[in-house]
Amino acid sequence: SLFSLNILTLAIYLRFTHAISYKRLTQLFLHLYALPISEGALDAMFQRAKPRFDNEFAAILGRLRRSRIVCSDETSVRIDGKTHWNWVFQNDQVVIHVVRNSRAASVITEVMAGHRPSIWVSDLYGAQQGHADIWQVCLAHQLRDCKYAIEAGDTIFAPRMKILLLRAVVLARRRKALAEITRRTYQRRLDRELTAIMALAPTNRHGRRLRKRYAKVRNSLFTFLEHPDAPPDNNGSERELRPTATYRKVTGGFRSQWGGDLFAGVRSVIGTAARCGADAYQAILAVLRGGSVLQPG
Repeated sequence: SLFSLNILTLAIYLRFTHAISYKRLTQLFLHLYALPISEGALDAMFQRAKPRFDNEFAAILGRLRRSRIVCSDETSVRIDGKTHWNWVFQNDQVVIHVVRNSRAASVITEVMAGHRPSIWVSDLYGAQQGHADIWQVCLAHQLRDCKYAIEAGDTIFAPRMKILLLRAVVLARRRKALAEITRRTYQRRLDRELTAIMALAPTNRHGRRLRKRYAKVRNSLFTFLEHPDAPPDNNGSERELRPTATYRKVTGGFRSQWGGDLFAGVRSVIGTAARCGADAYQAILAVLRGGSVLQPG
């Protein structure tokens, strides 16, 4: 390449963390560094860099496939004018992004490759259920749904359920400091209160919908009290997908599948490095130099 490793690192960093378009990147390098780089040259640089991120992606994926806890979510992206989905799988050690043209459970089956974690954390989307021994329903989503039901007129079920969920969220903040017997005591209390709430007969259709939902998933609401290493919500996955949403709004999407795959590889590296306290630029530079962002283990 005619351009140094630092130039390549900066281009990838600006492109995939700040969603700067090819055209603006060429202008930025010209105006700030008096360095003429065409859009075609940028494209060629990124394609040459992709194998480095593919290799690191494979290493991170291998670590995910040994994980006890996996949290997942997805959001839409556009590739060549067609809708695809950016899936994210993460825990407190690693982050994996994949871009696929499907929102089905088959994507999870492909990514996990036969590995079945002990605990899965997600929202209520059906494709994200049934992939682990135990499930933790995202309480943040449930609080939003209860708030919506209250605003839509339910005065019987949703207000009581919201109070119960808020109490659970407060306990979740202290869960790792609580003794096991204390956590189990709190869990029994929450279960008793939930049983009393389920005995209510809401007349509003939104309240009835929530009551039907919690009759099905009540055993997965307070998993975090039995397993304190499991998060009570899926906010970590949503934070990982926020740059994808920004990128989609700013750039409109990807021109090709390899561009989406490179984005997923770079975001996987950045997310995993952040778990170790490393910043995005240094993570990208480390991978381009042939290093790794994974901690030993």
